[in-house]
Amino acid sequence: YGRHTLKAPCRPGFSQNFYTVIVSRDALHGKSVLKDTTLSSERVKFEDCQRSREVGFVSSDPNFSVRPDGSVYAEQELANLSEPVQFMVTARGFHDAHIWETTVKLALAGHPHPIALTKVTGGGGGEGGAWDSQPRVIKFPRKHQRGSSSNGLRRQKRDWVIPPINVPENSRGPFPHMLVRIRSDQDKAAGIRYSITGAGADQPPSGIYNIDPISGNMFVTQPLDREERASFHLRAHAVDMNGNQVENPIDLYIYVIDMNDNRPEFHNQVYNGSVAEGSKPGSSVMQVTATDSEDSTTANGMVRYRILSQTPHSPIPNMFTINSETGDIVTVAAGLDREKVSQYTIIVQATDMEGNLNFGLSNTATALISITDINDNPPELTVRTFSGEVLENKVNVVVTNLTVVDRDQPHSPNWNAVYRIVSGDPSGHFAIRTNPITNEGMLTVVKAVDFEMNRAFMLTVVVSNQAHLASGIQSSLQSTAGVTISVQDVNEPPVFPVNPKMIRFEEGVPAGTTLTVFAAQDPDHFIHQIVRYSKLSDPANWLKINRTNGQITTMAVLDRESMYVRNNVYEATFLAFDNGSPQASGTGTLQIYLIDVNDNAPVLIPRESQVCERARPNSRVNITASDADADPNVGPFVFELPSFPASVRRNWTISRLSGDYAQLRLRIPYLEASVYEIPVIVSDSGNPPLSNRSVIRVKVCPCDDNGDCSATGAVAAAGLGTGAIIAILICIIILLSMVLLFVVWMKRREKERQAKPLLIDPEDDVRDNILKYDEEGGGEEDQDYDLSQLQQPESLDHIISKPAGVRRVDERPVIAESQYPVRPSLPHPGDIGDFINDGLRAADNDPTAPPYDSLLVFDYEGSGSTDSFNDWGPRLKKLADFYGGGEED
Repeated sequence: YGRHTLKAPCRPGFSQNFYTVIVSRDALHGKSVLKDTTLSSERVKFEDCQRSREVGFVSSDPNFSVRPDGSVYAEQELANLSEPVQFMVTARGFHDAHIWETTVKLALAGHPHPIALTKVTGGGGGEGGAWDSQPRVIKFPRKHQRGSSSNGLRRQKRDWVIPPINVPENSRGPFPHMLVRIRSDQDKAAGIRYSITGAGADQPPSGIYNIDPISGNMFVTQPLDREERASFHLRAHAVDMNGNQVENPIDLYIYVIDMNDNRPEFHNQVYNGSVAEGSKPGSSVMQVTATDSEDSTTANGMVRYRILSQTPHSPIPNMFTINSETGDIVTVAAGLDREKVSQYTIIVQATDMEGNLNFGLSNTATALISITDINDNPPELTVRTFSGEVLENKVNVVVTNLTVVDRDQPHSPNWNAVYRIVSGDPSGHFAIRTNPITNEGMLTVVKAVDFEMNRAFMLTVVVSNQAHLASGIQSSLQSTAGVTISVQDVNEPPVFPVNPKMIRFEEGVPAGTTLTVFAAQDPDHFIHQIVRYSKLSDPANWLKINRTNGQITTMAVLDRESMYVRNNVYEATFLAFDNGSPQASGTGTLQIYLIDVNDNAPVLIPRESQVCERARPNSRVNITASDADADPNVGPFVFELPSFPASVRRNWTISRLSGDYAQLRLRIPYLEASVYEIPVIVSDSGNPPLSNRSVIRVKVCPCDDNGDCSATGAVAAAGLGTGAIIAILICIIILLSMVLLFVVWMKRREKERQAKPLLIDPEDDVRDNILKYDEEGGGEEDQDYDLSQLQQPESLDHIISKPAGVRRVDERPVIAESQYPVRPSLPHPGDIGDFINDGLRAADNDPTAPPYDSLLVFDYEGSGSTDSFNDWGPRLKKLADFYGGGEED
């Protein structure tokens, strides 16, 4: 592998820390500079490493700025540019937090100016991080006089541009440490006070720099981190004791000198790459990238790469190499074989200080290199000859499985097998489908084979991959094999040579007519078998078939107009079966096309209509006819009135409208309103024609102005005279009278039933009482009472202790129950009345019988079983016997 010259990795940022831009005098308009004037063809260069990042430039001088293309221009009109101007430019990304800074000095062409500083050394500090023992003194520029008059205008002129102050990062102090001394030439004549302003002094991050207001000594108060902020722009001021400005402010640019305090960081800890097996040396694999937050223009930020280890070492330990500057990993030797090694693990080291292992800081990452498969292994069939057998007439069955071996990556186009039958199957009876899981070839019957035609097949099969073999790889001899297939004979059903079979016959052929012979053939030529026939489907039961020879004979007259005939065709299905084992049968369909004959007379349409009693132009009836036959045995029809009775032709006439339509109307001017049955003779166009005498009922009625029958006319036309109407009304009156008499009789019977005396006391009769169970009371206010007074007490002591003759009527008395008469088991019929009277007297004199009071509490269920029917006297004890079931339940 030859080593190529490669560029250093690209790092975004300004190409220089300090730019000197020479302003052409052609850019001046007289001595002034117009707004938006480009000052020079020289540009401030910013490298974004083709990331298309959007970067904005911000200038510290409001008079000048930088366009996105790096050209410097005037933000506003300036009177002159006779003196050098220095300002700081900051680049800031719109979508990220990165900040880059540089210094730009403008000098007019032909004006003496110092050499531009492209790499700053000395000054406030060195790159090595050591402080200068003698900090330099920065003086405010001297003022020069313009014009001859001592009172003329004076202006400040900068004789030189103050070079940047360099401060090393991560300094250990001691702090505060003096950087420079700011001094004014007027500090001897009057008391001067010095101050500094800007980010790092009185603006965030404030307090990093301060100045002794009397001596002008400027200090840094803490260690700096270049990765946090790489530069500062401050302004120094000098005022007198009263706060009046004695010097114009001067710009101070402080750069933080980078120290190597950060290791390179890989973008990913694990990188994944791939390369095809069999790749030539020098083939690109992948790229690893590490960045260092140090200054990329110094050795601190210059990263170099190298490979520490490779696993496994097959076929050699150094299969790959890496470009030390770009991180590109390429193959260095041939011999990559996925079937032997499918993945390599590479440990990559990134070191700054341009890869100096003695002084640089290092970091490592892992690169996983997958060897991708190519089709360098042809598929090979496991045997040279396969065999199988199949039953005749079977389809979609697998005859045999063809097994294959392929060492390429499974389930990839390089591994998936494709099978082809190259010979032995000219009729296409077989196809080979690939099993997607096992990669086997399933030899399948796709077209039925016939034992009588082919008893065996000899196929030649070739297997290949979905993907073509890689360049230089030859197909294997084992990719071809033979397949022997034997066909097994089965008992095949008889076959009708023509199925369905169409024959033509006129309808109306008599029963017993032989139509055709519908015979089937047995395909089993090598076995002699007898074929028999039977009828399978005959919707109208018109046909029969000879069991031996298949002759079809009619059993009834064939009628084309039958409901079982569709489009003049009648279908019947027959079965043919042999005497094989197992028995096989086949079906055949016989289609009989029935030729129409004129066997149906036409029928008049409509059968009813109405006309006005007086002849009018629009008072007529359009008539036509329907015929079940087919053309030419239908229309045109002939309509005519019969000669008898004579009144028909005298009162009516028929005129022809078209071949199928005619018009019936009155011949006379007026005909009495009634319903007339008019006979009409209709004839079709058959040969010979058929006629039919039909009757149409025509209602003749008086009509209104629109030619429609009036209501009175409709009644009259219906044939109801005045006498009939009167009879109907009388019937209605009689029916209503009968209904009224029935109602009166029912009312009287009800009164008689109520007047009869009851067998029991009316007070005890509950048949006509109205019981309301859905009344829930008047709400909460209606329940302010003590229910305990209505409930059965738990103890009877307070009742026993009462004076004699005083008891509560809402409690059951505590006395012995009355003895009721016992009915004899076999009573005499004459004793029933005495038994009832004795029981009634006992109940009336029983003080323990309820009700005790008219107020009954129904929601009290008692404590335990004390509220049973047995406690309510002998009358309800009987109910307890009926509904309680007794103790034996």
